[in-house]
Amino acid sequence: MDRSRIALVMPALNEAVTIADVVGAAARHASVVVVDDGSTDATAALARGAGAIVVSHRVNRGYDGALNTGFAEAASRGFEAVITLDADGQHDPSLVARFIAALEGGADVVLGVRDERPRIAEHIFALYTRLRFGISDPLCGLKGYRIALYRAQGHFDSYGSVGTELMLFAARRGARIEQVPFRVGRRTDAPRFGRLLSANLRILRAMILSWRRA
Repeated sequence: MDRSRIALVMPALNEAVTIADVVGAAARHASVVVVDDGSTDATAALARGAGAIVVSHRVNRGYDGALNTGFAEAASRGFEAVITLDADGQHDPSLVARFIAALEGGADVVLGVRDERPRIAEHIFALYTRLRFGISDPLCGLKGYRIALYRAQGHFDSYGSVGTELMLFAARRGARIEQVPFRVGRRTDAPRFGRLLSANLRILRAMILSWRRA
């Protein structure tokens, strides 16, 4: 697979502290698409200066909304695969090489498996997907997909799946899935996903809706 045909899609909300370094490191492996999700700081300008393609939302659309935009941008530009990763530095960009190797080896989907998960709802969702599909960490933001899967489904997310709808669509179709364990980095500020209770509720809602589609 030509590395120039792989897009690294990063949702970013007020990540001015880390975005330039993360984009610079990731761009050594493939083309970077940053979705600036309504940031009020210099995230977009710094990402663009580091060499990323930048698509900006005027207002915040949330994680799934940002990924919807990122996948649409990648598809419109003719990329053959998309790897999603966080802009906050918790995903070491050097891991991208392992994901690309798995895609080049024939995988349809490549999933990161974190060494730790901070929320109880993540463990519950992971138990469901492990028993149902053999997927160990459905909510990890580091994932790789062949763009053909996105085109087959017609969208990335339709119900606020916390980044899991396309993955589960692929699993139900019998796609070849590989998993890559890795150690999560530490962020220096508060997480963007939300407070503990609201985040757990969002995850449980996504799990229930995905189960109904099984």
